[in-house]
Amino acid sequence: MKLASLKNGRRDGRLVVVSRDLTRAIDAAPIAATLQDAVERWADCEEPLRTLAAELEAGTADGAFAFDPAQAHAPLPRGYQWVDGSAFLNHGRLLQLAYKLPPIEDAATIPLMYQGASDDFLGPHDDLPLPDEALGIDFEGEFAVMTDDVPMGCTAAEAAGHVKLVLQLNDVSLRALGPREMKTGFGFLQTKPSTSFAPVAVTPDELGRAWSDGRVHLPLRVDWNGDWFGHPNGGGMNFSFFELIAHAARTRRLHAGTIVGSGTVSSAEPGAGSACIAERRAIETIEHGAPRTGFLRFGDRVRMEARGDDGGPLFGAIDQRVVAAAASRQGTAR
Repeated sequence: MKLASLKNGRRDGRLVVVSRDLTRAIDAAPIAATLQDAVERWADCEEPLRTLAAELEAGTADGAFAFDPAQAHAPLPRGYQWVDGSAFLNHGRLLQLAYKLPPIEDAATIPLMYQGASDDFLGPHDDLPLPDEALGIDFEGEFAVMTDDVPMGCTAAEAAGHVKLVLQLNDVSLRALGPREMKTGFGFLQTKPSTSFAPVAVTPDELGRAWSDGRVHLPLRVDWNGDWFGHPNGGGMNFSFFELIAHAARTRRLHAGTIVGSGTVSSAEPGAGSACIAERRAIETIEHGAPRTGFLRFGDRVRMEARGDDGGPLFGAIDQRVVAAAASRQGTAR
């Protein structure tokens, strides 16, 4: 089952069920008005939503219409909680080697995680507005999961039952601001502007064999201004999503709609490329003594997409342009 939120002039959008090939959709309002509503009442909503999805696939759904990803919000346009891990140790290893950083104690056994802003997620074709090119604008291709209510102390084994949806995202970073914020010990704030999401959230069964051991075993292709940048595989997570959920829930409950990110998808496989500029710059520093690739500029386009083993669409693509933030648009509802 695939779900999306279409823009309707309201902050939470309008929940629709989307066909497997992402060409058609059907309004889900009789079941749940928004995705937040659906995930909060998942036990009651899942079966009716799946029935609607089956009717859509069979061509018997009354009121089906063409699905336009350009009209989509993030699947969850705003949420109660967004936490992002760093589950690919290869990424951290490259940055440590490049910049001679001291190793992080217990990084191989305890996941790194920060809590990001969840009040203003961006849709897959929304412009990415930022205040200044000099801030070191970077993309980060990731996978994520959305949970129902997770109790405090939930174990990794128990967490498997709390994963309701899988997502694909671009976790934007402003690299010039990161070092200072990390030194404070308080973590990221200004370094992490709004995160962008692919148009569709999918139930794990839609991934087939690619959903295994709490990981998305698929390459995530990243293109920058139309040129290939990388296709690292999400199956290389050193910590599974189940372990990340357990880590986040160690001292708190996670309410329905919590999104847990994998961190930048990273692979040591030769030729896989990278899913963020910072990693490529680290590789260049290791190989050449200095980085050769600059960061994003206004007008640049970033495209990210993971496709199924059969080559078919899964989440749809993120395809967005980096633009200078317009003061008149800041703080307004989309």
